[in-house]
Amino acid sequence: MTPEELKSVLQAGLLSFPLTDFDSALRFAPGPYAARLEWLQPYGASALFAAGGTGEFFSLAPREFSAVVQVALDTCRARTPIIAGAGGGTTLAIEYAQEAERLGAQGILLLPHYLTEASQQGLVAHVQAVCQSVRIGVIVYNRGACRLTPASLLTLAGRCPNLVGFKDGVGDIEAFVSIRQTLGERFAYLGGLPTAEVFAGAYQAMGCPVYSSAVFNFIPRTAMAFYAAHTAGDGATCERLLREFFLPYIALRNQGPGYAVSIVKAGAALAGHGAGPVRPPLTDLSPPEVEHLRALMAPLGAQ
Repeated sequence: MTPEELKSVLQAGLLSFPLTDFDSALRFAPGPYAARLEWLQPYGASALFAAGGTGEFFSLAPREFSAVVQVALDTCRARTPIIAGAGGGTTLAIEYAQEAERLGAQGILLLPHYLTEASQQGLVAHVQAVCQSVRIGVIVYNRGACRLTPASLLTLAGRCPNLVGFKDGVGDIEAFVSIRQTLGERFAYLGGLPTAEVFAGAYQAMGCPVYSSAVFNFIPRTAMAFYAAHTAGDGATCERLLREFFLPYIALRNQGPGYAVSIVKAGAALAGHGAGPVRPPLTDLSPPEVEHLRALMAPLGAQ
C-alpha cells in the first residue's frame, strides 16, 4: 500500500485500536489476539492500529511488538490494513517503524516521544527522521509531549511526502482549525481523543469526519451503529447513545488514571472476549466498577 493509498483509506470509515491480549502471567497471548481480530473482522473497520495506545504499545518489549504486528498482519492480510504503532525517542521510534515496514504493515502511527519536552524544531527533526526512515505512510499523533504547530506541520509536509495523516489527541479547537486551514487536503485528519464518539460531531464540523473507536473492542455493533448515524446526520440516534451510554461510560472511565485502556479490557471481558489484565503501571477496574460497566452495556444487547 502506497502512502497515498493509505491516506485514501483514512478518509472514510471507522478506525480502531485492538486490545493486546495477555495471559494471567502478563505474557503476550498470540492465539487469543488472533481470535479477537477474527471476531472484529465482520464489523468492517476500515483499518486497525496494531500495538497502538489501547493496545498498550508503551508496555510492550520490542520482541513483543514484532509478535503483535506479525499476528495482526497474518490474521487480517488482504482484508483490513494494519497500521503499527511506533514511539519513544527518535532512534527507538525509527527501529519500531522499520520493523513494522519489514513485517509488511501498511502504515505507521507515530506516537509521542517519551517524557521530555521539546521545541518545535526538535519535534520537526524527530518526525522527519522517522518518516524518512521508511517508505510506507506515516500518521503523526498530536498528543502529550508532541504538539505540532501549523508552521511545523507545513514544514514536515514539504519534507516528508509519506507523512499522510494527522491524528489529534489534544482537543484544542483553535489549534485544530488553524492546522486544517493551513494544510488543507494535504493530510487525512483523524479524531483521537479518548472515547472519540463524544467529540465526533465537533470534529466533523471542523473538517475531520473520521475517528478511531476504542469501544469497538467490546461493543462493535454499537460502535458501528453510532458511526453510521454520525455519517448519515442522524442526530437523534447519536444523542440517544451519547446520553444512555457514552457520557455515563466517560464518567466511569474518569474514576481512575489510565482507565481509558483498563475500561476497554473490562468491557471486552464482559462481552465474552476478554484480553487478560492490563500491565503495570496501569490497573484494572475494581469489581464494583466492573458491575457498573456491565449495567451500562446491558441495554445495548448482544454484539
